Parts: sequence; C-alpha cells; structure tokens
Amino acid sequence: MEIKKVWAVFFSPTGGTEKVATTVAQAAAKALCAAYDTYDFTLPQGRENEVVFGEGDLVVLGTPVIAGRVPNLLLPYFMEKIKGTGAIGVPVVSFGNRDYDDALMELRNIMEDRGFQTVAGGAFVSEHSFSRKLGAGRPDEKDHALLTEFGEKIGEKIKQGWVYSQPAYVKGEEPIRPYFTPRDRHEGAIDIRKVKPVTSESCCNCGICAEVCPMGAISRDDYSLIPGICMKCCACVKKCPTGAKYFDDGGFIYHKEELEELYERRAEPEFFV
Repeated sequence: MEIKKVWAVFFSPTGGTEKVATTVAQAAAKALCAAYDTYDFTLPQGRENEVVFGEGDLVVLGTPVIAGRVPNLLLPYFMEKIKGTGAIGVPVVSFGNRDYDDALMELRNIMEDRGFQTVAGGAFVSEHSFSRKLGAGRPDEKDHALLTEFGEKIGEKIKQGWVYSQPAYVKGEEPIRPYFTPRDRHEGAIDIRKVKPVTSESCCNCGICAEVCPMGAISRDDYSLIPGICMKCCACVKKCPTGAKYFDDGGFIYHKEELEELYERRAEPEFFV
C-alpha cells in the first residue's frame, strides 16, 4: 500500500497533544518517504468544515484525555465532520500523568466508525491541563525518542506489506467505562462540570484568553465573562500573560491537589504496533 501523505490531525489546547501527534506523523512520513501535513481543529473555526481523507493518506489523530475518555465535547465533530473513507488511521492520546483508561480504545473505535483502517495506536504523557506539576515538561526528550520510534515502526509495518484485517489492538475495556469521577476524602463525588475560571484584577484586557479558548466560551466584550461551556482545558489559565485566569472552586482545587499528591510519579507511555 502506497502512502502519499501523512497527516498530523489534532485537538491541543495547551500544546501537548500537538507535540505527540506531529512527532509521530513526521517520523512515519520520513520512514515512508511520504509528504507531511497538519490539520489543527483546536479552535472552533477548525471544526466548521468537513475534513475527508482517503486511500493514500495516513492520519495520526490526536486528542487529550479528559476523565479517562475522549473529550465528550468533541464527539459531535468526530461523528459529523471527519471521514476516513479508507485512509489508514493511528489514534494517539495524551494524558496528564494519571492514566488514559479507555480513551485510546474509544478513539480507535471512533476512527473505525468514521471509515479509517487503524494500524496502530499509542498513549503518551503531556503536562496535565489542571497542573504545572503533573507531567511537567512532557513530552520530554525520552518521550520524543519513543514517539519517533513509534512513528518509524508504523512506517516499517506498512512498508512490509501490512494489509488491514481488523481494528488495531490497543489497551482498554469494552464496553467503554464511564468517565473518571473525582472523589473527596469521604468518597463523595466531586462535580466540576459547571465550574469555570475566574478573572483577577491583574487582567490587562489583551484578549488572549478568548483567542485560545477551544470552545469559544469567553466573551470578547468582557473577558471576565464565560457564557459558553468550559471544558477545563486550562488554555486560558496557562496562556494568560499576567496570570489573571484561575480556578477558585473548592472541589476543583481539592481534585487538583489530590491528583498532584497521588500521581506525581513518572507515568510511562504505551504504544501498540
């Protein structure tokens, strides 16, 4: 099977998933002597039009893991706007040092349902959206070497005459498990679905928060207002030049601190070729 172009296609509010998808795709493109291109659907305008791939395309599709799953706010886009039509697919997810649970399997299943023929899949660590401690600096040099190795192995597998027969093996459980639910010290569920960041007086009205919000949720008339849905990606928090955006919800803070306490060890990537 001749691959003419390798695509890195990604949703990456704070940049970690972009690094994962692009590094894998570039390594695969080099191994296959194929062209390389990217498609970034992080911002709302990137999800407006239908994107169709086909025979001769290898698509490395990347998303972050949220609550152990593919972000549910992306599901309508996947189901309505992305089509594989026989393209080879590689699902990749980035997780914030806790676990990726069933996200990789879920993304593989989505790609299969959308007409991709999956050949491999991988889960890699990037800095946690909530934290600057969990997975700090990742993907790092060691991760980069594994990402490159993964891409090269995909290329070699295809060059050796791989023929699609069934979905690529990846780790996970079917049926896909429910979203991970944070718990307080009494094992009560913490519901942060409606929690939104607040804005301090240090806001300089630069508008960067509204520009980088993947949900388009922040008002462009008053940057302290968030009338839309917040997915807790923390792009506005991490990219604010004055540190004016932050979360003050008690449940959110407890969950963040618990994650930092329980999962400070170095989690390792896993890939399947």
